[in-house]
Amino acid sequence: MRVLVTGSNGFIGKNLIVHLDEIETYEILTFSRDNSIEELSGLVKQADTVIHLAGENRPTDNSAFKAANEGLTQLLCDEIQATNRHVPLIFVSSTQAGNGTLYGESKRSAELAVERLELETGNPIFIYRLPGVFGKWCKPNYNSVVATFCYNMANGLPIQINDNSKELVLVYIDDVVKEFMDVIQYQDKKKNLKVHPEYKIKLGELASQIESFSNCRTSLVVERVGNGLIHALYSTYISYLSPEKFSYLLPTFKDDRGIFSEMLKTKDSGQFSIFTAYPGVTRGGHYHHSKSEKFLVVKGVARFRFRHIISKDTFEIITNGDDLSVVDTVPGWIHDITNIGDSELTVMLWANEIFNRNSSDTITCEI
Repeated sequence: MRVLVTGSNGFIGKNLIVHLDEIETYEILTFSRDNSIEELSGLVKQADTVIHLAGENRPTDNSAFKAANEGLTQLLCDEIQATNRHVPLIFVSSTQAGNGTLYGESKRSAELAVERLELETGNPIFIYRLPGVFGKWCKPNYNSVVATFCYNMANGLPIQINDNSKELVLVYIDDVVKEFMDVIQYQDKKKNLKVHPEYKIKLGELASQIESFSNCRTSLVVERVGNGLIHALYSTYISYLSPEKFSYLLPTFKDDRGIFSEMLKTKDSGQFSIFTAYPGVTRGGHYHHSKSEKFLVVKGVARFRFRHIISKDTFEIITNGDDLSVVDTVPGWIHDITNIGDSELTVMLWANEIFNRNSSDTITCEI
């Protein structure tokens, strides 16, 4: 299938083309500002589906609203009609369409051109009135507050907020692309022309959330970035990091036993750390009432010893970096770990709660 994408060099266009290019059965045709209007006819003749993203929202001359939004869309519809074929057309409009502004009226006029194409020829059309779209590769300091906040905070630049209570309606770029890909594949079954999910957030809350991402490298506390809006915002934020900021150092504590470093702390699922031990060194020698841990030896050979604080039962486990065996510590069992190998021992550690020096739930007790 040959898919023509207009506005291919734009934010949505770049993301869409990457996804289309991942599917071998799609041949991608592109139309952008680098192309002449005369080239559009030939591209439409080759296309099996058209995704019309091209348009203007912040031109230097207001006349460009009519030319780029209404005029180009009408020309595209005329070229599709001239093929005497049904070429499904996905048109990206805006929730601002028809709102009385020059931009909004030009988008509504473009919608009317697309609707006439369907009325006069039966050509399949899919019109999407998108709210604010955010995600990687969106131009900052232009027309996306998410992009601006993410870019500025990722690069140590100030942001400006005029109204903390202003509510934004947003959709994430990957959800937009998925919707368009579904239309291409399941055209006859697609009726609900809306990108899901839509997110609502106040401007002040947005700024605070993004600021928390920029602080996590020092606090080591990561936000709940596994799904939903926070997941999408975090993915967007880190996409604006310069390559020089892809890495950062962790605070490391060193003594005669080895080193210890906390790597990552979560809001409600504990923390991750790493430590080493020199040959013959024993770490631990304590028990917990509620805290539990998971140890993973990634280098060297270790002996774990356990003793129940009531029954006095004992147990030993020997593991090494070749096995990648996880060892649990259980509340009520004294435990320690000894490097019984000839080289330095390296161990990853997860604890189910963030370490609190004032209430550590760690009681020293020799096995």
